[in-house]
Amino acid sequence: MKWFISALLTLACMQLFSQEVDLEKLDNYFEKTAQEWGIPGMSVGIVKDGEIVFSKGYGLMEVGKSDRPDGNTLYAIASNTKAFTAFIIAQLVEEGKLEWNDPVQKHLPYFELYDPFVSSQTTIKDLLCHRVGLGTFSGDIMWYKSDLTSEEIIKRIKHLEPAFKFRDGFGYSNLMYITAGEVIAKVTGKTWGVNVQERILTPLEMERTIYSLQQLEPQGNFATPHAFENNENHPISYVDWEEVAALGGLISSVNDMGRWMIFNMNHGIIGNDTLLTTDSRNMMWKMHNSYTVDHTKANDFNTHFRGYGLGWGLADYYGRLRVSHGGGYDGMISSVNMIPDEKLGVVVLTNGMNAPTAAVTYYALNAFLGEEEKDWSAEILEQSKKQMEQDTRISSREEKRVPNTAPSLPIEKYAGIYNSAIYGKIEVKLENNTLRIYFEHAPELAATMEHWHYDVWKINWDYTHAWFSFGTVKFNTTNNLEISGLDFDVPNNDIFFDELKPVREN
Repeated sequence: MKWFISALLTLACMQLFSQEVDLEKLDNYFEKTAQEWGIPGMSVGIVKDGEIVFSKGYGLMEVGKSDRPDGNTLYAIASNTKAFTAFIIAQLVEEGKLEWNDPVQKHLPYFELYDPFVSSQTTIKDLLCHRVGLGTFSGDIMWYKSDLTSEEIIKRIKHLEPAFKFRDGFGYSNLMYITAGEVIAKVTGKTWGVNVQERILTPLEMERTIYSLQQLEPQGNFATPHAFENNENHPISYVDWEEVAALGGLISSVNDMGRWMIFNMNHGIIGNDTLLTTDSRNMMWKMHNSYTVDHTKANDFNTHFRGYGLGWGLADYYGRLRVSHGGGYDGMISSVNMIPDEKLGVVVLTNGMNAPTAAVTYYALNAFLGEEEKDWSAEILEQSKKQMEQDTRISSREEKRVPNTAPSLPIEKYAGIYNSAIYGKIEVKLENNTLRIYFEHAPELAATMEHWHYDVWKINWDYTHAWFSFGTVKFNTTNNLEISGLDFDVPNNDIFFDELKPVREN
């Protein structure tokens, strides 16, 4: 009954707003875009002036099945969770349990980075704006599909090399949000999940939003993630991010995310309750880390500045403030965009890797803002196809394979235990005259090793992975042909196996 009333209210709002914006035209464009991109499924939500004025699903919840998504269908929102983490930190500052400039070591004494001075100076605020010096996505291999606890992950960060000087650049760091989640747990005595439930989900009546896969089946109506290989979508399983949920563990719907956007554009006020002070709102939407904008060339949105606040990306969009974020989960891509001055927000949730989130967002925003109408889908899809065609990382490696070579040593010599300082043990076993590789903390990364050339072996993963497919591992040897360690080469944009650098233990 509650859902039925909500649906009637949404329909009424859509009919009311259709006087100003042609929602049927938007609907048709979203449908066309979903088909053009071949996305398995997606849901789109639009809010305006404190109301959800559009909410609909497209495509399928899973390839090969008939169920279609809607506004209540659940998807992993991944890094769109970071704004929730920053919000909780802001509340703790308001409560006097934290200060923005508290050293992280005040709350987590074991926190260490690549340099003792940097470790001692890194503040709570630094954690949330990606300026500690680590490169973008550096260290994600530590937590990806891993059973390591957040504390165990944090204690390994010190082994990662910096990409730039402290507070002198932008390096998107999921590890710092894992750290922020542990700070929250430390000062509240409750997990990040309990905090997000009590402080945000319950007050905002985001009743379908969850942070644990154990809650997924009971909720029902959830999309299946898909990998994208050989221009085809393949259903894959959900990956458990609950331990590292502060970086991206929420699973939500466009209707619930619509409530979140309305709440944010109302600056932390819901009903008669103020959950966020003016100081906190301004701190989160202040640019703490800026990106370069090319002022010598025109751009599509007349953008003059871009940067990162605390859990949010910031830019100008045709002269208006744009507050946004994206999210990437195994088999799901999402985006949230708000134009606060116009009380306008668009959320796009998808269950595929080749996702038209930007095209849908720009078309919707421009329709409501009265800006340029353009076929963003065609333009961005063409760009995407060109990028994929120009990505020769795998094909170039295949071309450089040297045929008819042999390993330097008998096959049994390669078996052994290798240790990575940032990760732990990686074991190579000889099973039925075939080499197999096992990752101590990530059983799903197990693979069979096929000889490639010389002392390099191809990795044939046991499971399909969303972020990578092809990979090789090279056995390094001393001058006396004793195996000393491994070098991984798994070309992708997110999970950097080359950071492992395991050395042989036996």
